[in-house]
Amino acid sequence: MYINKTWCVAKPSAADVDLENNIEFACNQVGIDCSIIQEGGQCYYPTSLVNHASVVMNLYFQKAGRSAFNCDFSETGLVAVTDPNMITKRICYEGCLYTFV
Repeated sequence: MYINKTWCVAKPSAADVDLENNIEFACNQVGIDCSIIQEGGQCYYPTSLVNHASVVMNLYFQKAGRSAFNCDFSETGLVAVTDPNMITKRICYEGCLYTFV
């Protein structure tokens, strides 16, 4: 059986305030562990809003069932079909893994 794998990432062009709102929204949802983007967490580096937002937006997206509307985040999210883990490994952030469930 073939499964379409998808992830949710933040648009690089999103405004900082929108990324902060996305982080706050996702981190306030039951079952989303945002300690991974806090200092000492596996996804703390790189320390950028777009990275931190992407990580928690994807956690929310995966938990909510991977429907495109669960990645909208007021038009600041993108559904990715390329595994973001492959990109982060190439730029040496191997400790941070984007979840796919």
